[in-house]
Amino acid sequence: MDNQSSYDSMMGDMASEETRTTTSPHIRSSATGETPEPATRAWTARLLVLGIVLAAVNLRPAITSLGALLEEVRGGLGMSGSVAGLLTSVPPLCFAVFGVMAPRLARRFGPGAVVCAGMAAITAGLLIRPYVGGTAGFLAASALTLMGIAVSNVLMPVIVKRWFPDRVGSMTGLYSMALALGTATAAAATVPVTDLLGGSWQTGLAVWAGLAAVAVLPWIPFARRRDGVRQDDGVRQQGAAPAAQAPAREARPALRITRSRTAWALAVFFGLQATAAYITMGWMPQIFRDAGVPAGTAGLLLAVTMVMGVPLAFVIPRVAGRLPQQGPIVLVLGVCGLVGYAGLYLAPAAGAWAWALLLGISNCSFPLALTMVGMRARSGAGVAQLSAFAQSTGYLISIPGPLLVGVLYQHGGGWGLPIALMAGLMIPQMVVGVLAGRARTVEEEAAR
Repeated sequence: MDNQSSYDSMMGDMASEETRTTTSPHIRSSATGETPEPATRAWTARLLVLGIVLAAVNLRPAITSLGALLEEVRGGLGMSGSVAGLLTSVPPLCFAVFGVMAPRLARRFGPGAVVCAGMAAITAGLLIRPYVGGTAGFLAASALTLMGIAVSNVLMPVIVKRWFPDRVGSMTGLYSMALALGTATAAAATVPVTDLLGGSWQTGLAVWAGLAAVAVLPWIPFARRRDGVRQDDGVRQQGAAPAAQAPAREARPALRITRSRTAWALAVFFGLQATAAYITMGWMPQIFRDAGVPAGTAGLLLAVTMVMGVPLAFVIPRVAGRLPQQGPIVLVLGVCGLVGYAGLYLAPAAGAWAWALLLGISNCSFPLALTMVGMRARSGAGVAQLSAFAQSTGYLISIPGPLLVGVLYQHGGGWGLPIALMAGLMIPQMVVGVLAGRARTVEEEAAR
């Protein structure tokens, strides 16, 4: 059996969005033949939800905490503007390189084990990167952290699609809301926490390792199971008895994802929204600080941008799931981004809170992209391939953006050219987002 067939066997066919997830009393333990206690099944489902939420909370603090202290880190490590731009390009580079490995690792070890290892890698990287000394060591430790983030990024939509097939929209919203909460908390709290702990930027960055360590714990029980959660643990579809699963485990032809125009449109949309997001997380505090805004306030402004994702990341996936096409949402978010960039250029300090708010709305293209990944494929295996393809390709596309902003900032004499670049990239993002939002599936297009 080839790798794709093996992966399809692991993932199986997903039921339609209307199928209700339940803890059927007729499902028996494959290990003992006994019906699991309802409390045990409910406990497992709740633990999985807790694990998803805690993992999501830890997928961005490594980036936004650095953005809040970028000036101090640059001074402490002797970085130029161009090198700092390279530093802000490391996240998408690592996401592209390591994200593509996630499906293969999940086939071999199980998605629960991979996410557990990812949280451990985040913890280790955050703990050691401020103290390794030198730019090269800082980059290497950051790469370790980002490797853990990358594999978890890719596997979260897969875990949601597989174990909560009837609640893709609401679970994606919960996951995205937790991600936005972690992002905003790190942006707002890093500078005050650093001051409280003595003013050392090293301590201010390392403190986030404690939050990541907590996220390891709920995944430990699932790491011991190859499929992450047994199918009899109460997070499977109603009536999905072992015999009924047999057809799903038969080998199927590999999905040629690159034949799908929707897959390419979604990958480019993912890449352009990631470009905007990582430029914002890496450079927006510096834009405000250069306009005369105090460092603490600049961090709060970034937090406002990120915290907008908390309510909207829950609302947008639910609304998108009810629409036949998601193009109108793409256009609304894009217009908010264009107005926000215009404000940053014309009056960065005077209207700072308004621009932070608008850019926060625009950055909610991320939960929309995740939702479209779940909607543009029919099966769990299709979602896995589409998620890996769209995220890995998208993050490759996003690599030059933050680096180019750093170069333009250093050699362009101000923020005019970087902001023009950000605004210019929003136009193609809106175009490909409309294309990705059409009511099609990658399986249909790849089969033609």
